[in-house]
Amino acid sequence: MEKLSLILWRERELLETLLYRLEVEQLVLAGGRSRWLMRSAKDVESILQQLRETELLRAVAADEAAASVGLSTNPSLRALADSVDEPWRSILVDHRDAFVAVTEQVSALADANRHLITSGYRSAREALLSLGGPVDSYSHDGSAVVGNPGQRLLDRSL
Repeated sequence: MEKLSLILWRERELLETLLYRLEVEQLVLAGGRSRWLMRSAKDVESILQQLRETELLRAVAADEAAASVGLSTNPSLRALADSVDEPWRSILVDHRDAFVAVTEQVSALADANRHLITSGYRSAREALLSLGGPVDSYSHDGSAVVGNPGQRLLDRSL
């Protein structure tokens, strides 16, 4: 159980780091600081890779812990907690509750970032299309339909 608990602590730390990096990514997106967007995305991907590796370690440790208390392989934290005595029961329940809370926060932040990226992409695309001609409407797949380009006034002093 001790090995499993140490791996769970590591996984919790990585999830907190992921939450932090997603918040940084959101600040970069919201501030329009596209210069740092790729670095921010790489930071998020790096943490996700570390999480994948740690999940493999956790799965092995959880199977070992399950075998030691007579459970089948791939047990949930709830099932493991229900099968052990204190203090391990409380420790595993605490880990489970923390995972649920942080996972909800990560999901909400990732959704918000996805929305910001999509909105920014659409705005930039429509702005570029409008330079070539007015956007008359949208096709069935959501792409902009550009009309005939007319005369455009462009202020080159910018």
